[in-house]
Amino acid sequence: MEGNKLEEQDSSPPQSTPGLMKGDKREEQGLGPEPAAPQQPTAEEEALIEFHRSYRELFEFFCNNTTIHGAIRLVCSQHNRMKTAFWAVLWLCTFGMMYWQFGLLFGEYFSYPVSLNINLNSDKLVFPAVTICTLNPYRYPEIKEELEELDRITEQTLFDLYKYSSFTTVVAGSRSRRDLRGTLPHPLQRLRVPPPPHGARRARSVASSVRDNNPQVDWKDWKIGFQLCNQNKSDCFYQTYSSGVDAVREWYRFHYINILSRLPETLPSLEKDTLGNFIFACRFNQVSCNQANYSHFHHPMYGNCYTFNDKNNSNLWMSSMPGINNGLSLMLRAEQNDFIPLLSTVTGARVMVHGQDEPAFMDDGGFNLRPGVETSISMRKETLDRLGGDYGDCTKNGSDVPVENLYPSKYTQQVCIHSCFQESMIKECGCAYIFYPRPQNVEYCDYRKHSSW
Repeated sequence: MEGNKLEEQDSSPPQSTPGLMKGDKREEQGLGPEPAAPQQPTAEEEALIEFHRSYRELFEFFCNNTTIHGAIRLVCSQHNRMKTAFWAVLWLCTFGMMYWQFGLLFGEYFSYPVSLNINLNSDKLVFPAVTICTLNPYRYPEIKEELEELDRITEQTLFDLYKYSSFTTVVAGSRSRRDLRGTLPHPLQRLRVPPPPHGARRARSVASSVRDNNPQVDWKDWKIGFQLCNQNKSDCFYQTYSSGVDAVREWYRFHYINILSRLPETLPSLEKDTLGNFIFACRFNQVSCNQANYSHFHHPMYGNCYTFNDKNNSNLWMSSMPGINNGLSLMLRAEQNDFIPLLSTVTGARVMVHGQDEPAFMDDGGFNLRPGVETSISMRKETLDRLGGDYGDCTKNGSDVPVENLYPSKYTQQVCIHSCFQESMIKECGCAYIFYPRPQNVEYCDYRKHSSW
């Protein structure tokens, strides 16, 4: 009977009792205060959770509560069948288009497509200037008389160091060697220990001629060099080299520069040779070159130099496509018979690629081409624009740099360095370096006239 009583109590709705009495009863039972009664749902909320008796009611409920545009028109305009039919068709069409778009998107995604777009722009660029030199400053028969003494001493030095001679006769005998030793200043010497301060730098125990006692230059503690001093001989130092070949080459170059400073500028060997003696064929873009496409200048070490497509060219070459047939093609002739034998160990040609408004610094940016092979040179143009004003202290045209530009070209970093070097050389030594342009009324350096050089 207790079970039946409990079932009846569970099935019957709860009886509402006054809150105070009920609370008192719960306090007696030790269950604490009664929680607040839940709010009763509104009619709209009850409609959301109640079960609909037909699909029509469910459809009307969906149209009244959905956020899809136009769906509410299906039930709001039910008294006008034409309007209802129009909105139904429109609503179905939009749903159909949506699923059609979904189909296209998913179909394209699962087909794993690859999209590649390539744009090739063949803009015409100004072809750079190309300078090429013969690597032979003078024909040896034309200058042999001026170099005779230097060649004889150099040949004897090589024979003393390495027992090597390229000439038919070598100066022999101790008397001849003593005579040669005093003919040119700054003779080559061997050094076994680092030289002491300048007061004892000329001591015979430290430095002696390479011709004395036939020294062995392959010792690790020996060095070959020559002595250089200031004007009053109060400060001297040794220009030393660990290799005898390097020492002889630089020593020969040092005296060669002084000999060049004594040559008249009207020397016939300074006149440019016919272009055909050096360049057999010249073509640009499959078109033959002519005399108007190049200019000529003479370099003291690299000889006759020809610059193609320089700023003096009235019609600058333009290039739009890469490849050998779309650039400059030259066939050169390297004359090895008339080279100065002891000045350089290379033969061929010296090449440099530069801008039209930049001078050709063959020592800094040039490279050699050896004869007997075909050489291809490719390049890529990069333009770098630096911000001025408050973003840096770079100059645009060199007008604010306290150095006179000695080159007939625009201001560049190398132009500034070489002009500054020449200015310091004139200030300290009273003469100009023969490899750089000189101001008017300034002589090139010669140790016979300028002792400080």
